[in-house]
Amino acid sequence: MDIEKSTLIMNWVNFGIIILIMKYFFWDKLKGIIAERQNYVDAKLSKADEDSEKARMYLLKNESILQSAKEEGKKITERQKQKGDKVYEEIIDDAKNEAISLKERAKLEIEREKEKAEYEIKKQAVYLAVELSIKALEQKIDEDTHRKLIGDFIAKVGM
Repeated sequence: MDIEKSTLIMNWVNFGIIILIMKYFFWDKLKGIIAERQNYVDAKLSKADEDSEKARMYLLKNESILQSAKEEGKKITERQKQKGDKVYEEIIDDAKNEAISLKERAKLEIEREKEKAEYEIKKQAVYLAVELSIKALEQKIDEDTHRKLIGDFIAKVGM
């Protein structure tokens, strides 16, 4: 391979001229395109950083809202539990009061029945006393015997 020096030098000179022509006509455009691309990449990176920061802020805000909602839920649950306990206590108190009331009414009913029974017994005692008196008058007994019969009758009846 014989390469002539003159051809080699001419190739280098032509290459240098092409580079100078390219630099003169296209270098600024190429630098502009590279700068534009660099600005585009920087803008995208900046936007990505901003979006990342916004996402982080939204995440923190959402976590705060979620925590607040959980706390509010706990408060609501506690209030409802307290209301339930209060209703439970009211029901228990009402049941106790109703039981006391029923007991009192039962006592009154028993007392009335007792008085009614005593009245009936007294009524029967009077009736029997009258019957005894009628029998005593029919037999023509003396006053001492009559008193003795009534006293015995009253002792038996328990008046």
